[in-house]
Amino acid sequence: MKKIIFLDVDGTLINYEAKLPVSAEKAVNMARENGHKVYICTGCSKAEIEQRDFRTMKLDGMIGANGGYVEDQGEVIMHKSLSKDDVKAIVNWCNEREIGFYLEANSGMYINDYYIKQGPEALAKYVLGKGKKIDDLAKFKAESMNQYIHLQGEDLYRDDVNKVSFVLRSYQDHLDSIKDFPNLVANTWGGKDEQALFGDLGVKGITKKHAIEVLLDHLHASKEETISFGDAKIDLSMFECCNYNVAMGNGGKQIKEAADYITDDVDEDGLYNAFKKLNLI
Repeated sequence: MKKIIFLDVDGTLINYEAKLPVSAEKAVNMARENGHKVYICTGCSKAEIEQRDFRTMKLDGMIGANGGYVEDQGEVIMHKSLSKDDVKAIVNWCNEREIGFYLEANSGMYINDYYIKQGPEALAKYVLGKGKKIDDLAKFKAESMNQYIHLQGEDLYRDDVNKVSFVLRSYQDHLDSIKDFPNLVANTWGGKDEQALFGDLGVKGITKKHAIEVLLDHLHASKEETISFGDAKIDLSMFECCNYNVAMGNGGKQIKEAADYITDDVDEDGLYNAFKKLNLI
């Protein structure tokens, strides 16, 4: 039976320095040559994915924004975004608290004034917390900002935003976001052992699980055909609806406990080794 494979991106398909292991690229291309379908299933929006260097790797489509966007063979199957009023409320909430944020849209990633200083610091903690080294910290921080577009004032009140990520000064910011935005879904993500470095706010009811179900319906496919790969608790909803689930060796405790199989770390050919074990290649 040909499989439909869902891959988380950061920490699964690519490492925490946003680099694609050669073995992972090879595994994906070989699996597709064998007739399997491969989709990324990520918290990233399309603009962020388009900045990744996937070299010669080809995909059948993507689920983005933690399930808010579904694409198959270039066709948009589903797209749920925040209302302009919700975006305005989040922007004002963050600015009043002097919290740096970025608006995640398919057209780009848009930041406020505070993110210019807070963003690079948080991103460095993210990479270092995952066990990676940063040889030139100043260079890393400068280059980390190249992916963003700086906007001010009402230009940040956009109607094309999938979700909003913001730097956590403390965990209380996340708890406050839950209280202040009950109509939205609030998550956290971050460094070692999933330390909360960022909070995010998105459309309620949107999950990777829901998006996979939408895509399977579009493909007229069944759960029995699915395999998923992840490294973090945000991937648990993906595991709930797939037939077989693989956790990366670098993954957190919760995702490993929920997995059918634990492969090697992302930088130790984890994806390739799992594809081989499961006879996908």
